[in-house]
Amino acid sequence: MTKHPRLLLWLILLVPWLSAPFLGKETIKRYGLTSLFISVFISLESILAKKRKWWWFYEKLFPGAYGEMPLVWGQFFIGTLWIMKFSYGKIFRFLLTNLVTDLFFIYPFSAFLKRQGLFSYVRLNQIQVYGVFFLKSILIYLFQMVRGAIGKKAPIE
Repeated sequence: MTKHPRLLLWLILLVPWLSAPFLGKETIKRYGLTSLFISVFISLESILAKKRKWWWFYEKLFPGAYGEMPLVWGQFFIGTLWIMKFSYGKIFRFLLTNLVTDLFFIYPFSAFLKRQGLFSYVRLNQIQVYGVFFLKSILIYLFQMVRGAIGKKAPIE
């Protein structure tokens, strides 16, 4: 168990943002709305997860905040931008990248958070959470496809 759980949560939130300048403006313009969409979606999912006791966070950055906040607005927001940058338009690469990153999060990283006394699964097991993550990756891809289709303007005749 960590002596400074809030420090660890701050690191989880802020360290991914150190890579943001390397994404490039075009990546942020192209995929930023998709990353924002899925981050808001996961934030809403957190309300349901808490109500249904799917998992539990024992520490929060701020009173009244949800425990997932550092993960959602740090790792997940920035991670979505990176994954989209390197794999959008290549569905097999996108799915494989998500499967691998989700495996990393669900197994070694969540185990690390559990050892630190920050998190535990309650009513959902790791395989079920993996399924939820996979569905969210499909949602991300579909959102970006729709966004791209809407963003294309018909030629003026």
